Amino acid sequence: MQLDFSKLGNGLIPAIVQDAQTNVVLMLGFMNEEAFAKTQKEGKVTFFSRTKNRLWTKGEESGNFLNVVSVTPDCDNDTILIKANPVGPVCHLGTDTCFAEENKGNIDFLVHLQDLIDKRLQDMPEGSYTTSLFEKGINKIAQKVGEEAVETVIEAKDNNDDLFLNEVADLTYHTLVLLTAKNYRIEDVVKILQERHK
Repeated sequence: MQLDFSKLGNGLIPAIVQDAQTNVVLMLGFMNEEAFAKTQKEGKVTFFSRTKNRLWTKGEESGNFLNVVSVTPDCDNDTILIKANPVGPVCHLGTDTCFAEENKGNIDFLVHLQDLIDKRLQDMPEGSYTTSLFEKGINKIAQKVGEEAVETVIEAKDNNDDLFLNEVADLTYHTLVLLTAKNYRIEDVVKILQERHK
C-alpha cells in the first residue's frame, strides 16, 4: 500500500476509524509513516500525536485499544479508513465515539454475521455448529428454518418478550445460513424489500 504522506506538508495523513461491526465512525486521528507502520505491524491503531509530538497508540493508558480489522486508502492515497474493533469507550471523555454518538449494534451487523457464516462454509472448522448445519445439507438447513419459525410463532403468542426475541434471533441466524447455502446474501433480500417499498 503506497500512501502519500506529503500532501498536508507535515508528513501526516488523516486516519478515519470506523467500528468494523456497526460502521459507526469512532474518531479521526493523524498518522505519519512510522505510526502507520506500527499500526500495520501490531494490529492496534497508532497515531502521531501533534500535541505530544510522539507516536501514540490509542488505549496505551486506558486499555481501550482499537484492534485493526482492515485498512483502506482513499482514491488519492492521502487518507485512510481503518475498520477496527474497539475495546471499551473510544473517547477520553468516556463516550463511545469522539463525536458523542452511541456505538450501538445496528442492522449492518447482519452483513458482518453473514460474512462469518460464509467463512465457516469456506473453512468448515470442526466443532462449529454452523459447520454441522452445512454438513447436513440444504434440506436439513431449510427444515431448521421451519422449526425456528414455528418456535417464533409459539413464543409470539405468549408474554415472555425475552423468549420471543431469542427465537426471532435463532430464526434470523438460520435464515442467514440458508441464504448462504443457496449462494445468496442478506443484501439480496434487502434489495427486494427496497424495490417493494418504491
